[in-house]
Amino acid sequence: MKKIILIYLFMVFFSSCGDHSMKKNKINQNRLANSQSPYLLQHASNPVNWYPWGEEAFNKAKKEKKPIFLSIGYSTCHWCHVMEHESFEDSTVAELMNQNFVNIKVDREEMPEVDHMYMSVCQAMTGTGGWPLTIVMTPDKEPFFAGTYFPKEGRGQRPGMLQLIPSLANAWTTKQEEIRSSIDKIQDYLIRINTSVPGQNWDESFIQDAYEQYVSSFDPNYGGFGRAPKFPSPHNLIFLLRYSKLYDNQTSLKMVETTLHYMRMGGIFDQIGLGFHRYSTDEHWLLPHFEKMLYDQAMLSMAYIEAYQMTGKTNYASVARDIYTYVLRDMTHKEGGFYSAEDADSEGEEGTFYVWEEDELLEILGKEHGSIMSRIYGFTHVGNFYEEATGQKTGKNIPFLSSSTQTELLKELNLTTEELDKIIENSRKKLFSEREKRVRPLKDDKVLTDWNGLMIASFAIAGQVLNEKKYVNAAEKAAKFVKEKLTDDNGKLMKRYRIGKAGLSPHIDDYSFMVWGLLNLYESTFKVEYLTWAIELIEIMIEDYSDENGGFYIGSKNAEKLMVRAKDSYDSAIPSGNSVAAMNLFRLGRITGNTKWTKLGDKTIKAFSTKAQEAPSGFSYMLTAFMFNMKKPKELVIIANGRNTKTNEYIRKIREVYSPNVVILFKDMSDPTELENIAPWTDTHSLIDEKLTFYFCENFSCKQPTTNIKTVLNYLNE
Repeated sequence: MKKIILIYLFMVFFSSCGDHSMKKNKINQNRLANSQSPYLLQHASNPVNWYPWGEEAFNKAKKEKKPIFLSIGYSTCHWCHVMEHESFEDSTVAELMNQNFVNIKVDREEMPEVDHMYMSVCQAMTGTGGWPLTIVMTPDKEPFFAGTYFPKEGRGQRPGMLQLIPSLANAWTTKQEEIRSSIDKIQDYLIRINTSVPGQNWDESFIQDAYEQYVSSFDPNYGGFGRAPKFPSPHNLIFLLRYSKLYDNQTSLKMVETTLHYMRMGGIFDQIGLGFHRYSTDEHWLLPHFEKMLYDQAMLSMAYIEAYQMTGKTNYASVARDIYTYVLRDMTHKEGGFYSAEDADSEGEEGTFYVWEEDELLEILGKEHGSIMSRIYGFTHVGNFYEEATGQKTGKNIPFLSSSTQTELLKELNLTTEELDKIIENSRKKLFSEREKRVRPLKDDKVLTDWNGLMIASFAIAGQVLNEKKYVNAAEKAAKFVKEKLTDDNGKLMKRYRIGKAGLSPHIDDYSFMVWGLLNLYESTFKVEYLTWAIELIEIMIEDYSDENGGFYIGSKNAEKLMVRAKDSYDSAIPSGNSVAAMNLFRLGRITGNTKWTKLGDKTIKAFSTKAQEAPSGFSYMLTAFMFNMKKPKELVIIANGRNTKTNEYIRKIREVYSPNVVILFKDMSDPTELENIAPWTDTHSLIDEKLTFYFCENFSCKQPTTNIKTVLNYLNE
């Protein structure tokens, strides 16, 4: 986002401040104690008189004519923990906050529309953003001060809470005219950035411009894009994989393979317990920010699956399997839903659970294998792990892999690759068992509908490509969880489930990501019930979230009214709800033959034409959707009498081919109307000589049907 210059009241707040000494007061429990959010519960014993977002807090602020101190974060946020320990657990800071504000805590993962709007304000006012997000606003939710992390005492140019609070209180009392002026400018800005008008039609120049941006920012040495910190952003890799396939571009594929390789080798991958950490603080993917997010596991596994399908290289499939092992072992509710995240911190320190001293390996594995693994994992006696803030070595090590080290060991020890791999895997398992005895980081065990949709999409596609029934079963079980636990009596989704309770208003991501999962589940199982459910959710999404000018708002038309109704299109850590909605609409248009879905997909992307032209690489998944609809999408209809061994074998062969612009339908002649009701264009498709038959079509104009699987595979590889 471009930096928008608004009136920033920093200097106003830090003028004419008086002395505000107060007596300390201990509060044992606040109103967050009844929350379901693990993040809010972390703050339930703070001496700050926190309120959850709701009318009770706003009414109190209006009655007492106080501003609101809004703090937004999430349970696995390291700097949120730091600010809590430094300030929100401090009785002096708490008493200042309680006297001068009504204090509200928000879990950004539960209230993304609130988070998005106020983060936009913070970025506009300060040029930066992040969590914890700190907002001071009127009782009518109008922000006039924004920032992120503030320590208790000031450091350099950053004020501390002990200075900030009196300054804000003084401004609220004496600077109302300046505050109102700032609020008016903020509101004008919010209206402008959230108002879209239909733009121009997209063309291939958008795709090429995005590709060139990736080329210019690519790190050829270690993969990834831009300088440290490096984020995985797997939807960018998926765009580049499909670009490589559709434009026969090897440079694009090389960028993806380099990135996937070095991420797997680096400390960003949990070499002991599997799964990926959030991001790397350095260019080598060595030192991670240690939190683990469900959405990263979902998106990265999809990128590795597509890379495997594209290249046939089994190491990519192995990485995806490792991610799924972690998710099924540590992040899955017994009834099938997936938990949200694991913290970076344990025992009050970031990374403590994940780092090792070199001597520990020798003690656990013995001198021979301990020495081997110390070299395999890049351990040193002084440690390869250093404090991010100070840059000082700690004597601890984060495991990472080096291909050159393994090659050296094979020669030195006269081992085969298989023998060394066995030593590595057996040692990893021993270290994992030992690590399980440590104090674990907090698990955020809420089940979020949107992130579950992503994980369902990933497990479903893995089940297809890897021919693994257990992955399809995991996707189906999670979909059943959402259907039973996170869907109300009217068929509408709910946001969050935890400890037997579901609730909170859903958002565009909940609908678009769940539809993504359901469409993938249909192609994995060919159960029409998933298509039916996907269409039901799409229709609710259109009714409750659509903008007549194109695109979808974050919040429902029935949701709480904020300063503006926000809309998001930028693909950041994960694809935006609008990007995924566009892809879903294009896919559904191809599946059903109903052009209304395709037209709505076109209208969706046109709403963001100007933004996409300005920063095309920030719209990678929306561009992926555009490529799907523009670069000769195809339909393959398989006709059979039920599923037998031969049918399943042919379907497996079809799924081995990387054809990202093909939709696959299965028509069971034992009940042909089931599919025909959803896709009427298939009603004339029938068996030839009672044999398994394939119809290969472009824009629903089909080639001569065939019973020859080689002909179908040739079509797919065109």
